[in-house]
Amino acid sequence: MGNHGRRVLIVDDGRAGHRSQSLAFCGLKGLDHRIVRVRFRRPLNKLLSMLADWLGVYTERLFSCEPLPEVQFDAVVSTGSATYYANKVFARRLNASSVALMTPRGFRFDFDWIIAPEHDRPPKRKNVIVTPVNLCLPRPEGIFRPLSGERWVAVILGGPNDVYEFDAAELRNTLEAILRAFPEHRSAITTSPRTPAAVEKAVDDLPFDYKLIYSKDPRNPIPDFVMHCDWVLVTPDSTSMLSEAVCFGGARVGVMPLREKAHGGKFRRLIDNLVHGGLAVRFDGDNPVPPVDVRKIDLRKLLDEVKL
Repeated sequence: MGNHGRRVLIVDDGRAGHRSQSLAFCGLKGLDHRIVRVRFRRPLNKLLSMLADWLGVYTERLFSCEPLPEVQFDAVVSTGSATYYANKVFARRLNASSVALMTPRGFRFDFDWIIAPEHDRPPKRKNVIVTPVNLCLPRPEGIFRPLSGERWVAVILGGPNDVYEFDAAELRNTLEAILRAFPEHRSAITTSPRTPAAVEKAVDDLPFDYKLIYSKDPRNPIPDFVMHCDWVLVTPDSTSMLSEAVCFGGARVGVMPLREKAHGGKFRRLIDNLVHGGLAVRFDGDNPVPPVDVRKIDLRKLLDEVKL
């Protein structure tokens, strides 16, 4: 039995990156959905929710939420540690399947389904679906509109995190090298909410043909980039940006270098897997453009066995 006509309740913790994965799951599976926002009543309640889960105690007293829509739900889906307990509470209340996205560490792995990326090191269980990347479903909005016959290379910049530094001078050198490496292409670039101001200033000074500086224009051209460009070059600090680049569109994907201030962890594992699988190359512009075929991950096919 398939999932056609099924309705899903998304438990949302307010984080856009988590919500986007839950929405991607519904979009990839063709599921109708409603969203309910949840919050722990106190910070300590997150830890208590893990303990309650192991004790088999499920109560709505640990969190606050909006009233649930008065419709029938076939499944409850959520992403992130602030949602997994509420997911189980609602699934029991609604007599619905429970689906956790990413690895629900600290909680029992007894969801009906756990869908987690390989770089997250999920457990090996019958109810666990391992994907090469995060779930994503980019939707081009026409923010970036190349003319017919134009060839483009696009650069996507994230921002510093616990692993990677964003040095404006080093990045400027890399961007200049990339511009030199693609003399027959037009060039596009976008920054993100996490991009430092000094890096945005360096970008603004460089001769890219198309620029979207997030602090000046908070839109997201990434889906348009991966759909229309020959190449998309991405900084390695965001598993979400990398996932979008290797799942959709027709762009070849290059991963730009950044200085690591800590072990690369999940980021390094993801990049190694993509490079070894022929889905991306490491690329800084200093060397000739590496030969690489266009290959994309079919997330819909990977989720075929998930029945709700």
